[in-house]
Amino acid sequence: MAKMYYEKDCDLSYLDGKKIAIVGYGSQGHAHAMNLKDSGCDVIVALYNGSKSWAKAEAEGFTVMTTADATKAADVIMILINDEKQAAMYNKDIAPNLTAGKAIMFAHGFNIHYQQIKPPADVDVLMIAPKGPGHTVRSQYVAGKGVPCLIAVEQNATGNAYKLGLAYAAGIGGARGGVMETTFQDETETDLFGEQAVLCGGVVELMKLGFETLVEAGYAPENAYFECIHEMKLIIDLINKGGVAMMNYSISDTAEYGEYVSGPRVLPYEETKKNMKAVLTDIQNGKFAGNWIAENKNGRCFFNASRAMLAKHPMETVGAELRKNMLWGDDTNPDTASN
Repeated sequence: MAKMYYEKDCDLSYLDGKKIAIVGYGSQGHAHAMNLKDSGCDVIVALYNGSKSWAKAEAEGFTVMTTADATKAADVIMILINDEKQAAMYNKDIAPNLTAGKAIMFAHGFNIHYQQIKPPADVDVLMIAPKGPGHTVRSQYVAGKGVPCLIAVEQNATGNAYKLGLAYAAGIGGARGGVMETTFQDETETDLFGEQAVLCGGVVELMKLGFETLVEAGYAPENAYFECIHEMKLIIDLINKGGVAMMNYSISDTAEYGEYVSGPRVLPYEETKKNMKAVLTDIQNGKFAGNWIAENKNGRCFFNASRAMLAKHPMETVGAELRKNMLWGDDTNPDTASN
C-alpha cells in the first residue's frame, strides 16, 4: 500500500516566512494561489508581461511580478503553466535567477522525467499534484474539503523537501483528502497512460463510436447523446463514490448483465490489452514525449486539425444544443488555462 499523509502529518507552519511564487494563473494556478493565501501563506503570482491574467490576479489581491523577478524574490517556485511551455520559460526566466536552497515545484512530472528541465543540484525539486482540475481544487477547499494529492521528491538538496511539500499540500487543502507518496517517473507515466488509454483518449473514442453507431442505425442524435454521452457522468459518479460494485448495485440487473456479455465484445480483452501495452511502451521509452515536443515545435498542425475536427463532430454540436435547453445547461464552464 502506498504511503499516505493527512493533515496530522503536515506542518503548515513550515511555510512561515517563505514566499511562494505561483507561475501561471490559469485553472490550477489561481486555485493554488487562492487556497495558499486563505491558508495564511505569503503568495505572489508570476506571469509574463502582457498576460491577460495580470489584472485579474491583482484584482484578487495578489502581487504580480514577471517570472524572473518572482524567482528572485521567492523561496518556493511552483510551475503551473502548460507542460509544453515550461522548458522555454524555465531556461529564460527561472534558471538564471535560482539560488541555492530554493525549491522548484511541479504539479506534473513531464518536464523533469523527460529531462526537458534540468535544475541545479543545490535546489529542492518536488511535486504536489492534485488529482482534480483547478476549479475543483478551489471549490473543495472553500467547502472545507480537499482534492487528494500526490507528493514526489526528485531532489532533496536541503534535506527538508518532504516537509516543504507536505506543508504545501496542506496549504492547498490536499491533506484533507490525503496525500499519496509516489515518484516523478511513476506519476508521469501512469498519468499519461490514464489520459490516453482510458480517461480522455479511450472514453472519448468510446462515446464517439457509440453515438455514431446509434445515429447510423437511424436513431435520433439527441437520444444517442443522452445514452452514450450524457449518462457517462452519472455512471462515473457512482464508480467514484463506491467502485464498480456501487454502479452495479445502482443500475438494473439488465444493464449489469449487458455489462458482462457486451463489454468484452466491444473491447476484446487480448486485442485491447495489446494496444494499451503499446501505448504504455511509447510513454515509457519517451516516444510519446518526443512526438509531443516535436508537435509543438512544428506548429501543432496535427493537434490543431484534430481539435477542429472534434469540434465539428455531431456528438459535440448536438450536445451543445441539448445543454442549452436542459436544466443542467446552467452549469458554468470551468476555468481554462490562461497564463
